[in-house]
Order: sequence, then C-alpha cells, then structure tokens
Amino acid sequence: MLQAFRTAIILGLLTAVFPALISAQSQESGSLPQKQQTDQTAPQTTGSGVDTGAPSAPQLDDQHRPMTAGGFVASGPVIFKDVSEKAGLTKWTHKMGTPEKKYIVETDGSGVGLIDYDNDGWLDIYVVSGSTFNALDGKETPPHAALFHNNHDGTFTDVAAKAGVTNDRWGIGAAVADYDNDGWPDIFVSNWGKNRLYHNNHDGTFTDVAEKAGVQLGTWSAGATWGDYDGDGRLDLFVPGYVHFDRNNLPSGGEGDVPDQYCVFRGVQVNCGPRGLKGEPDHLFHNNGDGTFTDVSEKAGVADASGYYGLTSLFIDINNDGKMDLLVGDDSTPNYLYLNKGDGTFEDVSYASGYALNEGGRETATMGIAAGDFANDGKMDIFNTTFSDDYKPLYRNEGDANMTDISYQLGIAETTVPFLGWGDAFLDYDNDGWKDLMMSDGHVYPQVDQHPWGTSWAQRPLLFHNVAGKKFEVMPAVEGSGLADVIAGRGMVAGDLFNDGKIDVVINVMDGHPVLLRDVSPDTNHWLELKLTGAAKSPRDAVGATVYVTANGMKHREDVLSGGSYASTSDPRPHFGLGSATNVEDIELHWPSGKVEHFAVPGVDRIVPITEGTGRPAVQ
Repeated sequence: MLQAFRTAIILGLLTAVFPALISAQSQESGSLPQKQQTDQTAPQTTGSGVDTGAPSAPQLDDQHRPMTAGGFVASGPVIFKDVSEKAGLTKWTHKMGTPEKKYIVETDGSGVGLIDYDNDGWLDIYVVSGSTFNALDGKETPPHAALFHNNHDGTFTDVAAKAGVTNDRWGIGAAVADYDNDGWPDIFVSNWGKNRLYHNNHDGTFTDVAEKAGVQLGTWSAGATWGDYDGDGRLDLFVPGYVHFDRNNLPSGGEGDVPDQYCVFRGVQVNCGPRGLKGEPDHLFHNNGDGTFTDVSEKAGVADASGYYGLTSLFIDINNDGKMDLLVGDDSTPNYLYLNKGDGTFEDVSYASGYALNEGGRETATMGIAAGDFANDGKMDIFNTTFSDDYKPLYRNEGDANMTDISYQLGIAETTVPFLGWGDAFLDYDNDGWKDLMMSDGHVYPQVDQHPWGTSWAQRPLLFHNVAGKKFEVMPAVEGSGLADVIAGRGMVAGDLFNDGKIDVVINVMDGHPVLLRDVSPDTNHWLELKLTGAAKSPRDAVGATVYVTANGMKHREDVLSGGSYASTSDPRPHFGLGSATNVEDIELHWPSGKVEHFAVPGVDRIVPITEGTGRPAVQ
C-alpha cells in the first residue's frame, strides 16, 4: 500500500511539474505510441474542462469512419439483438436541453434502474429523463421519466404516470433499494434541483417522500448509492454532488467567472465545465429507521472537502472485512476510495490505494463504475469509464484495499481511447463462468462530428470477452446486431429481463429512446440466479451481501449492490455463469448482518429464492 502511495505521489508530481516539457516533446516527435500519449501527458489545463488526456491520433475503419461509429464486420457471433421497438421502448424519448448542448447541464444524460416494483418476479425498467429550460420556465410540458412494466411476453408498458414516478424535473440518476425494509423496492431519483425519493406503496404506485425524509437537497446531485455503512440493518444513502450550476449565472466561455480555456476542446468553443466551475459537496444520509435521514457527511469524513466533481458512487466491500466501503467516481478530478472503519466513519485511502489516479499518476474524468471479480479470486475489481482521448482503467484488487491499474496488460486500454464511456458493467454474457465487460458510449460535444478527430457524438457500445481472467478481447460489432448500434449512450444496466438466465442490457440514450439489447449468445452453458431476502440485522433486500458459488471446482463471487455504472442500478439478483457444470457444489452466503450460511440447490438453470437464517433455499 505504501509503495502504491509513493508511486502515485511521485508520478503526480512529475505530471504537475513538467506538463510543458511533455507537451513540447509530443509536438516535436509527432504522435507518441498510444500508451505514452495517454499515460504520460498531464491534464490539459489549456483545453477542455473535462479532457484529462492528450489529443490522440484518430482510429479509423476501412471506410475512414471513426471507430466509435464504425469498424463493423459483416459476419461473426451475434451476442446482442436490439429488441427496443418490439419491446415497446421506442414510444418514449429522453430529453435534455437543446441539440446544441450549450451548457454542461444539457449534456451529461441520465441513468436507468432495474426494479421489480410489483414483486411479480420480473424486472421492470425505470428510465430517467432530463428536462429543458423552457420546461423549467413553464413554457412547455416537462419531459417525463418512464417506468416500463414487464408484461412477461417480451414487451413492456410505460406506467410511470399511473405509478406517480414521472419526476418532471431535470433528472440525472436512479438508485433502487428497499430503504424501509418493507419488502418493496423504492427509487431515489437524483436531479439537478430537488431530488425525489419514491416510496413504494405496494399497490403499483409510489409517493415522493424526499422532503419529509430530508434527502431533497436542491443542487446538482449525481449517481447515488444505497448501503448499510453502520451495520444497523437499514440502508443509508450516499449522494455525490457534481458542479454548482446557477441558472441565473449561466457559464459561458470568457464571461463571468469561467476562464475561456475551460470552454474549449481541441481549439473549438464548447460548453464550459466542469473545470472552472465550483464543485458541489457530497452527502451521506444516515437512515434513522423512521422514514427520515440525517446528513452525517462531515462526521463520517465523506463530505468531499476538496470540492471534486462527483458523478457516480458505489457502496461495496472492497477489502473483504464485511463492512461497506465507498467508491466515488469524480469527473476530471481524483477518485475517492473510503474504507469503512466500523465506527461510523471512513478513512480516505484514495491515493494510498492507487484508486485516485490511473497508472500514469493522472486524474481521469470518471463517468461510470463497474465492480466485479473478473479473475475469480474472491476480490472485487473495479473498471471506470472516462472521457475520450483517454483509456479506461481497470483496477485489479490486490487485497487490503490496494488497487492496480492493469488496463493495458489486459488488452482493454488502446481500444477504448477514442470512446467517451458512461455506463458500464461486468456481466457473464455467455455463462462460461468468467465475467465479461461492457460499456455504453457517447460524446458530450456535438461539435466533434464536424472535425476529423476520430471520435463522434453517437458511438457504439463496447463489449470485451473475458479470456479465463488473463485478458479481455473486444467482441466484433456485427452489422445489424446490438453492438453495431450507434447511439448517444449514457446510463447502462445489466440484468436478466426475460428470466431465461441470459444477461440483457438497457441503455439510456441522450435525446433518444432507450435501447434494450437482448442477450442471444448461442452458448449452451448453465447458470444460476439467486433472489435474496435478508433478516435480522440485514437489509431486507440483502444489499451488501456477498455470495460465493462453487461449481466445476471454481469459486465465483457476486455482490448485491445498488448504484454504480453511470447513475444507474442493475439487477439485484446475483447471477452465476456455470459453464458446463450441471450441479453446484456449494453456495456460501455472507449476509450484511455478518451471518455466514452455506446452501445447496437441487439443480442449475433456475432462479432460486433464499432467505437469511433458513439454512436452505426455497426450491423453485
């Protein structure tokens, strides 16, 4: 840990002291190899407010299209099929600002939440929308969020108005969890402006209780996360703050308090920020158990005294001590990793752990956080999406909260450089027992389509196949398949939407309809999913539980999490690809209460409910 700390500090000092030298070297020698460009160049203080890497050479396909919107192949494995229209999702459209994206608040997009809101055993889809200045001024009807009810036949029906969850505010993210332990999932919606906390009424409707609960705020809240940090059996809420965006003092290049250099990307005028704008503080709300929350950010040590630009967050046990730690993905500023000390406070180990910066000792513009044990070694690894002209770091968990960026070693880095990533997830799309990696992509500046920079406004998603935990291989974008969708992707979630053991993907699209990518991988591997219910000192929905499944002599880990990706929440049911295994040797369940139980299941290829303290699963 100390070595990681020393390395980060030394590299950070070098990049801070010698940016002019490095920039001059780059100009004299032409394009450096990609790894040198992205690792050794300091943040461009004279460029965009979000660009943390150096301009990279364009990656073009054989038709001279940017790889972000090209690089398709005529044939190959079809893994995802776009079934958005057939499913009924194209009847709804996301809206955020104007097409010109003059201001940063118009371009970050919104998240998605998977939620079985009616407890019928099928996942529904909550899709957040943004808004417009005209809507805020009462000049037009506000865009609505959508709640797509799963009809169990491959189609979905938007019931948001009936359910009372339209939001009608400038929506950013969705964090789904059962915060009051009544057995019904609730929805926290983060907004630019006042947040919503939709309490599930158990009858298909929700009531916004944010003001009464004390979590409304009124600033720019980003991707929130639920987790029981103090072990009292009740879920607490962490809400990162992004930037202070004043409607009455709109940031514009060269005007007011925003220097022009923070409103320029590759010499072109763009929207301003986040650099040059003031960051908003982060908030940790302790669940009082009576429907109210208390802001304990300062006391707990997670208030963000540095004023970083928080975009997404995740409660997760990163050091395997049974306590929920906290990750915060910050835009254009160092990331946070807070270790839970078990006394209601956290220790900031961001730099010492290696998570604050990337391999080159440089901050990134983190958009999304994915957590998963890609090597099947029992430790949760972390993948962050970042801005274009920068690779996307994958941090291997070495244990004891020591994280090592190994994106280049695993074959992920160079492919991701021209992409601007948002939502992300580890998912075993072919059920071979090794977690694959996927990310949604889309730029923040419409102007990029007017220049030969090798990137684009609309971009295709990326899927990497995990090769036995040793490396990742990018899967080809076959023409006509879901991986060839060129969209302005933002929030992304993964889950078994059709209860068939395949992991599907939903992407919220900026100013477009949501995309549902159905997993149609032709594999014949086996699988197991668990529906967990906590008892005693555990949250009812088991958020914070860690599950180990042993099959074919291999031990797999999944955690129950709420939040992460970009301002989104994926399927809460742990999913395990089992390869050719036809039986499970053991299920080892570490409940949030600290209780450890072992279970046996009668077979595979099924969804199995398990309740804490029963000693056996409920066979389904």
